[in-house]
Amino acid sequence: MTKNTNIGTVLTVVSLDGTRISVERLGAGPSLVLIDGAFCGRSFGPARALAAKLADSFTVYFYDRRGRGDSGDTMPYAVEREIEDLSAVLREAGPDSYVYATSSGSALALEAAASGVKIRRLATYEAPYTGVGVKDGVPVDHQARLEDLLRAGKRGAAVSYFLVKMIGVPAFVPLMLHIMPGVWKKQTAAANTLPYDTEVMNNFSVPLERFRRISIPTRIMVGGKAGASMTDAQAAVAAAIPDSEHRVLEGQTHQVSPTVIAAQLREFFADESARRP
Repeated sequence: MTKNTNIGTVLTVVSLDGTRISVERLGAGPSLVLIDGAFCGRSFGPARALAAKLADSFTVYFYDRRGRGDSGDTMPYAVEREIEDLSAVLREAGPDSYVYATSSGSALALEAAASGVKIRRLATYEAPYTGVGVKDGVPVDHQARLEDLLRAGKRGAAVSYFLVKMIGVPAFVPLMLHIMPGVWKKQTAAANTLPYDTEVMNNFSVPLERFRRISIPTRIMVGGKAGASMTDAQAAVAAAIPDSEHRVLEGQTHQVSPTVIAAQLREFFADESARRP
C-alpha cells in the first residue's frame, strides 16, 4: 500500500509477525536503507535530512522502527522481531540494498548482518557499546528500570533516565528539553521503545563473537569528538568484523553532519559499485 506525500512516497510493509512498518522512499538509483537510533523516526531525527542529501544518487528508504511513529508494536518485543522488520524493508527496497545506520540503529544493523540478513554493504556510525551496562564490574539492569518507569506511566522520567544515566548527558539537559515542547513531546512519545534500544544494545557491550560472523564489507565510523568509551567501542567493532574499515570523522560529534555522512556513503558505496562486473 502506498500514498504520495510532498517529500517522498510512504509505504507500509508487513513484518513476519504481522506488524505494519511505515517506510518512506525518496530519490532514484541503487537502494539504500537508513536506520535511526533512539527516539528517532521518519518525522523526527537525522534520517530525512540525510535522505535529501542522497536522493540524487540513491533510492533512499527510511522508516519508523517498531513502536514509533506510524509503525505498529506487536508484543512481546525481541531483537529478532526488529531484524524481521528490517528484512521486510529490505524486501521492499530490493535484494541488493545498501544499509546505513546510526547509534542504536547501528547495533540493529550489525545484529542483522551477523544473523545473515542479505545486505550489499553496511556503514555504521557510533553504535554506543560504551559499557554503561556495567558499573564497578557489576551488571546494571537499565532495561528493568526503564520498564518500571513506563509501567508507572512516567514516560518523561524514562526519557530523563535514558539520557542521564545511560547516555551520560548532564542532568540539566532534560530540563532544557522541557522548554522545547516539540522535541520533548516526540521523545516522550517514543519512550516506550527505550527498553527495545537497551535490549538491542546487548547491555552496551560489543558482542564480538557474533560480529565475527559478519561477512559483508562494512565501514565503522566514529566522530573525532567522541569520548574514549565510544572511540574504543568502534575500534572493537571494526576489529571483530573480518571485512571492515574504520574511519574517524574529524570534528564530528554523535550528532554527525548529514553532509559529512553523505560524502562517506557516496565514497563507500560508489567504490563498490565501480568494481561490480
